[in-house]
Amino acid sequence: MKTCHSEYGTLKSLWIKPASEAFLNQATLQTQWEELNYLGEPIFQEALIEYEAFQSHFVKQDIELNFLQADDTVMMDSIYCRDAALATDFGMIICNMGKGGRINEPKAQVKAYQSIGLNILGTINSPGTLEGGDVAWLDQTTVAVGHTYRTNPEGMKQLEALLGPKGIEVIPVELPHYKGPSDVFHLMSILSPVDKDLAVIYSPLMPIKFRNLLIDRGFDFVEVPEEEFESMGCNVLALSPRECLMVAGNPITKSRLAEAGCIVKEYAGSEISVKGGGGPTCLTRPIYREI
Repeated sequence: MKTCHSEYGTLKSLWIKPASEAFLNQATLQTQWEELNYLGEPIFQEALIEYEAFQSHFVKQDIELNFLQADDTVMMDSIYCRDAALATDFGMIICNMGKGGRINEPKAQVKAYQSIGLNILGTINSPGTLEGGDVAWLDQTTVAVGHTYRTNPEGMKQLEALLGPKGIEVIPVELPHYKGPSDVFHLMSILSPVDKDLAVIYSPLMPIKFRNLLIDRGFDFVEVPEEEFESMGCNVLALSPRECLMVAGNPITKSRLAEAGCIVKEYAGSEISVKGGGGPTCLTRPIYREI
C-alpha cells in the first residue's frame, strides 16, 4: 500500500533540491551563510561532490526523484526542502516558514508541485507558522507536531483544522528553548522513526510526556549520545524499515542502529548537512512510501 503517512515505509518517490540548484555558486554562499546562521561557509565544489554521493543512494534503489529548480526568490537554505511543505494522502500542505530568510520557499515549491499535478490540500497562513521539520508521522493516522520557534500554536491549529476532519490525530509536542530562536531546532532534531516500533531519539531534549507516549505506542529507542547530537546523529532517514541513511561521523549511533537490526548507509555531509544543520531528513521531501 502506498501512503504519504509514514516516516519509515519503503521510499517510492521524493523531492530533492540539489546543491547546484540551491547553493548556486561560491559567491552566493559567501553572501548568505552568516545571515542564515550556518556554522561556516560551505565550499561549493565540495558540496556538489557530497550531494552527488547523497543522491546516489536514491538512484541505486530506483526511487522516483523530482527536482526543485533554482529560484531567485529563495536562499541557500532551500536545499532543506522538507520544511516548506507536508505530504499527505489528501494532497500537499504548504507551510509558512518561521525563519525569515526562508519565507519565499513555500510559494516556490507550490509551482513545482502544481507542475506535475499534485493536489494542494491547504496552506498555513500568517500569523500561523509551520515547518516540515517539526512534523513527523507516528503511524498512518497520527502525526506529531513540535511547538518550536519555527512552528507556533496558530500554525498547529491550522494544521489540525486541515487534518482533523480527515481522521488524523495531531499530537502537539512542546519543545524547549534550547539555543533560542536563531538555532535550527525542530522536532526531527530529536526524533527519527525508522520502523513502526523503532525510533532514533535524543532523550535529553525530549519532553517526558512525549517520550512516554512513544513507549506506550510500542516504540523502542536508539539513543543518540550527547557527543553525536550536534553532528546530527539523530537525523536519520529511513529508506525502508530499518534501512537507514545518516551523516557520516556518528559511529556510536551507527553501532547502536546496527545492534537494533538496522542496515546503515552513510554520506559525507560536512558542506551540505553539518554547516547548515540539516541532515538527510531535511534534505528530502518524501512523498510516497510503501507500507
